[in-house]
Amino acid sequence: MIPTSAERVSIHTDPDVQRGIRRRTERDLHYYAAHPEEIALRLHELDAEWDIERALEANAGALAGLGALLALLGGRRRAVIPLVVGGFLFQHALQGWCPPLPVLRRLGFRTAREIDTERVALKLLRGDFEGDGPEEPAARAARALRAALR
Repeated sequence: MIPTSAERVSIHTDPDVQRGIRRRTERDLHYYAAHPEEIALRLHELDAEWDIERALEANAGALAGLGALLALLGGRRRAVIPLVVGGFLFQHALQGWCPPLPVLRRLGFRTAREIDTERVALKLLRGDFEGDGPEEPAARAARALRAALR
């Protein structure tokens, strides 16, 4: 069975890595709940953050291009590199897993959904949506994360 696009990377991520990514997001939200004047800057940072899909595409493109160049310069046997990379990319498209995925996740690359969760929670903290009343920063951070994960 092919997993949905939203869950396919997460289900193939080591649970410890997944928890670490979640803890980092929670830690960031607690920080910004106490420093709301810095939320706009963080939102700009999130706009520039590469998600795991972009990182995998860049990795595959670079390796496939290098492999094709090596095949042109040094023999047909090196054409196996872009073929293998293309196969891995296809595997990722179907299953949500490929060999570079665990490495990139351990390096901290998040899914678009994980990035968007933080973005929505920050906007909730900033009061961009209705019903944002005065609360302690820790309570606001917890409420924002719960709302973003719905």
